[in-house]
This record gives sequence, C-alpha cells and structure tokens, in this order.
Amino acid sequence: MSSPDPQVRATRNHSTSPAVRGPVVAVTGAASGIGALLTERLVASDEIKQVIAIDERRGECEAAQWHILDVRDPAIADKLRGADAVVHLAVDLDLGTDTAARTAYNVRGTQTVLTAAAAAGVHRVVLCTSAMVYGALPDNELPLSEDAELRATAEATGVGDLLEIERLARRAPRAHPGLNVTVVRPAVLVGGTDTALTRYFESPRLLVVAGSRPAWQFCHVEDLCSALEYAVLEKAEGELAVGCDGWLEQEEVEELSGIRRMELPSAVALGAAARLHRIGLTPSPAGDLAYTMYPWVVSGSRLHDAGWRPQWTNEEVLAELLEEVSGRHTVAGRRLGRKDATAAGAAGATVALLGTAALVRRARKARRRG
Repeated sequence: MSSPDPQVRATRNHSTSPAVRGPVVAVTGAASGIGALLTERLVASDEIKQVIAIDERRGECEAAQWHILDVRDPAIADKLRGADAVVHLAVDLDLGTDTAARTAYNVRGTQTVLTAAAAAGVHRVVLCTSAMVYGALPDNELPLSEDAELRATAEATGVGDLLEIERLARRAPRAHPGLNVTVVRPAVLVGGTDTALTRYFESPRLLVVAGSRPAWQFCHVEDLCSALEYAVLEKAEGELAVGCDGWLEQEEVEELSGIRRMELPSAVALGAAARLHRIGLTPSPAGDLAYTMYPWVVSGSRLHDAGWRPQWTNEEVLAELLEEVSGRHTVAGRRLGRKDATAAGAAGATVALLGTAALVRRARKARRRG
C-alpha cells in the first residue's frame, strides 16, 4: 500500500489530535477569497477539530480535507457527512457576471447546500449575505439593530440574490427540523474585495448626491472571518450584523481620503447611472447609488453581547481600502486605463463621461421652453 500524500497526512494529523474536541466544519467556496481566509483560520484554531473544504478547484490550505465539486451538485450531501457545521461562502457577487447566471448559481447553490446539510445530519449552517439587505433609506435609524426590517429592493448589484438567500434561511428550519441557520451580514466589505462600493473610492472625485445623508461603515475581511468563527462555535446565533464600531460621515471620509467631492442633483445622478447601465457602459445599476446616499449602518449588538469585538476601526479599514485601490481609475463603476483616466482627469470630465453634462443641458432647455 502506498503511503498517503502530504495533504492526507496533514488532515489526519489535524483531525486526530487529542487536544482538539471541537466541531468538524465544512466551508464552501474554500479555494479563494473569504472562503480561503476562513479555511486557514479554522484550520489554525484550537477549537476546531477538522475542516472540510469544498470548491470547484483545490485551494492552497493543505491541512483541510478537500472535495472538488460544484455546490449545486446533490452529491455534496455525501461530502458533508460527519460535519457539525457548514459555512456556505460559494456565492458569486462579481460585477462582471451575467445577472441571470449569477442568480441561478447563488439561489440554487444555497438551496442545495441547505438541503444537503439537513440530509447529512449537519447541525448548523452559516450563511453570509450583507448589511445591504436592510436597504439604504433616508429614514433608517443610526445604527440599525439586527432585527430591523429588511427593506432593500433588488435594484442594486446582487442584493436580489442576497434577499432570496435570506428567505431560504428563514424557511430552512421549518422545512428541515433540527437544522439551525445563522446569517452573518457584513457592512462594506474591504480586504481583497471588488464591489461597486469599493470602486466608489477609485474615482477621481467622490460622487455626492445633493440632499443625501451618507454614513460609511466598513468591515474588514479579517473581522468577518472572526465573526463567522463565532457563529460556527455557536457563541452567537440568529441574524448577526458585523462591522467596525460606529461610522464615518461623508465629510470625514473626504478629509481622510483627500478626495474631493463632486455633487450632483439626484435626478441627474440617478438618471445618468440608469442610462449608462442600461446600454452596458457601466457594471453598476442605479440602485447601487442609494448605498452611497443614505445610511445602512449596523449596531452589531448580538456579536458584541457574545464578547466579539472588531479588530479594525473604520479609519483603519478606509486607509487599507485606499491603499488597495491606489493606481486604479474608475468612473461610474467602470474601470479605465491610466491613459483614459488622465484624459478624463477632473470633475468636469467625469461628468462628461457619466453623460450628465448632456442631461443637464437637456433639462435646462426643457425649463426654458416651459
């Protein structure tokens, strides 16, 4: 009999250590992004017995037990047998993914994982959505409690998928008695992420819609992973909002970033964003703008009550975000090459690219005729 490869030996050594008596945890989407970070964190934890890593390709964490398959494959139930908890992170929110294909993957994948977990006798499933599900609205409380109504609509990137995942989470314990579901909702996620909200800080000017009341709260991926670990270990349950303590006003963001604002009337900004997205020039729908206009700050009280604390401040996460996006040039969510960005330059050129200059002229002419 041939000796097992190093991957298998590492998994056996980790899982059979007499000092480790914690749960066996499966992580989907474990090969990259947050899934890879969480897998490494759980493998290193003295409170976790074993980590089962599931993805369509093998990741770099040698100490995990890998299974290579699509999360929509019902065969995943066999791979989950023996697991005490599953963290489902195989969710696609990429700006470049076809919307219909993305929704089909996200919804079907979550349905399959929940059903497979129940069939395999898994005790707990942890899902990760976003604090965006609360909606960005002018009358939102500052901060929002975890049990605040989910008032988001499907008009922003991926939010419709996240709302459907939330609905599946609520239905799962009724459909599968004995299955517990925890939902973790991070604020603006930073740390190797690429979203419409992180691209906001790649622009030559920060777009501010006249009359809006932005409030910025960030969540570093390291803090998200520690919150997910809390959920896995059942130190906190239910719906868990996670983010830095407090928030930053728009003026503070501008002062800390050194990026000046470009203020536009609401009708102009929203109209231009909708038109450019409709004709395929920008990846972000107009609904994304709401999350830069109105507050959706969360309290994170349930995690705090359980003893969890963020290790990052909003100021520190913003500084890291600005370092990450340095050298990138984005206008209206669309990435530009350096040459194009130099040509676009100042706010006036940004307005021109948005198409707002033409819209402003059209509005003025209409007023004159009236």
